[in-house]
Amino acid sequence: MDGNGRWATAQGLNRSAGHRHGADRVPPMVQRCSELGMEGLTLYSFSTENWSREQAEVDFLMALYVEYIKAQRPQLMDNNIRFKQIGRRDGLPQEVLDELDRSTEMTAGHTGLTLNLAINYGSRAEITEAVRAIATKVAAGDLVPDAIEAHHIDAHLYTAGQPDPDLLIRTAGEMRLSNYLLWQLSYAELYVADVCWPDFDDAELDKALAAFKGRTRKFGAVL
Repeated sequence: MDGNGRWATAQGLNRSAGHRHGADRVPPMVQRCSELGMEGLTLYSFSTENWSREQAEVDFLMALYVEYIKAQRPQLMDNNIRFKQIGRRDGLPQEVLDELDRSTEMTAGHTGLTLNLAINYGSRAEITEAVRAIATKVAAGDLVPDAIEAHHIDAHLYTAGQPDPDLLIRTAGEMRLSNYLLWQLSYAELYVADVCWPDFDDAELDKALAAFKGRTRKFGAVL
């Protein structure tokens, strides 16, 4: 969800206002994806690298998470949406963890859209943790190295049990993956929107879905 800061600057606002407007775009987007019958939606909200930002901005974002997660819980409950945080828990304030856990527990039995909120997430860290867990099993004699397959890695990622994404949407014209779902996005289609996240509305989503629908997915094969 790129471009909150740039959007705020263009509006003559501070970065915190941009983040708040960005947060306001999330509920309608989640609602839209749920109504369309999507199986999963992952929102990249705070990366492991974002801790290097100004402390005031980080503090604002953490407080915003607490506020947002509380406020959007009724939407999750009313729409049968399953909520999950992906990313490292270490370093996140206890107040944020408490709200994340509460929403996760309350929606664990839901069968509709799975909403992954990527907070304190970095794909290299995720893959490193998966490799470490597999190595521990090998060391314990529970797994033979020659028997390791892709599904073993899948099972140790934050997204274990979920299908790989079909479509990656990047806003604000960004043309890079930014350490995001590097394993899971192996065969995803990419779509770059020029608008910043606070301006990404249903019409912009429809453009992305139309572009996706018009593509031929080969998955490495010759068609």
